[in-house]
Amino acid sequence: MIGKRRGWTAVLLVLSLSLLLAACSDGGKKPVKNESGKINIVTTIAQIAEPLSVIGGDKVEVHSLMGPGVDPHLYTATQGDIATLENGDMIFYSGLHLESNMLKVFEEIGKNRPVLAIGEVISEEKLLTDEGGAIDPHIWFDIDLWKEALSAAADELKKAYPEDADYFEDNRKSYFEKLDALKEEAMQKVAQIPQDQRILVTAHDAFGYFGRLLGIQVVGLQGLSTEDEIGLSDIDDTIATLVEHDVPAVFIESSINPASINAVIEGAKKRGLDVKLGGELFSDAMGEAGTKEGTYLGMYAHNVDTITKALSGEEQSR
Repeated sequence: MIGKRRGWTAVLLVLSLSLLLAACSDGGKKPVKNESGKINIVTTIAQIAEPLSVIGGDKVEVHSLMGPGVDPHLYTATQGDIATLENGDMIFYSGLHLESNMLKVFEEIGKNRPVLAIGEVISEEKLLTDEGGAIDPHIWFDIDLWKEALSAAADELKKAYPEDADYFEDNRKSYFEKLDALKEEAMQKVAQIPQDQRILVTAHDAFGYFGRLLGIQVVGLQGLSTEDEIGLSDIDDTIATLVEHDVPAVFIESSINPASINAVIEGAKKRGLDVKLGGELFSDAMGEAGTKEGTYLGMYAHNVDTITKALSGEEQSR
């Protein structure tokens, strides 16, 4: 019954969106700036919104539909979201089936205004897949790939608003210099972790690109999506890996229930290994707006610092 109710909700939301767009359609003309003279950008996740607010500067207003602690794998658009999207001049989402419950909404709204899945500009050979061939959508953890995705959004901005193209490009270059510095700093810090302890255990498999970029083995109890099931064999296999490599810490995620990680900690203790909770990482969502972790740079640096301290034995939480 719950599944049917959700299905009807999705149908009604798409129908509502279709009616709104039919009433407000501009015939596919170039988007116009809002009353404040700024471009109204709507994104799904904050990992897109915050960098675009930097690249767009004072020429844009950016709104993210999904805030701190929100799981994009499970997110379904609300009536309020539809109104927000309808008022947007440009819409950017990550794609690669991260926001799978919103694809019909994007299809409808894309008939009347620019809508771009920025992750889908990445060439297929650069993407990670799981054993079943599903693409890993968490590309923001590879700084180089995220630069490509953000560049695609910046290019759309420049194309739609050529009068501000030089401004956007200058901001993009300046911001990307900071991303390059962040990547270099992250690589230096991770190098401090003993080689055999570079094993990152989290609730779900969101850190594959992070691990590939920085040379860390990643173990996620769930699959790429938080809709995947966690079996006892997943927990047992993870505990065996921790014991084999004497890994000192595991991590919870800000948008994921910590129960599975707590089960791993308890299971490891029964095997004689005192595994600590290394701290909370940001995976599918960033921190609160106005905090360091509410920025892409700050969120990424927080994760690197938390992982490095815990796995190198410098600092472990309870």
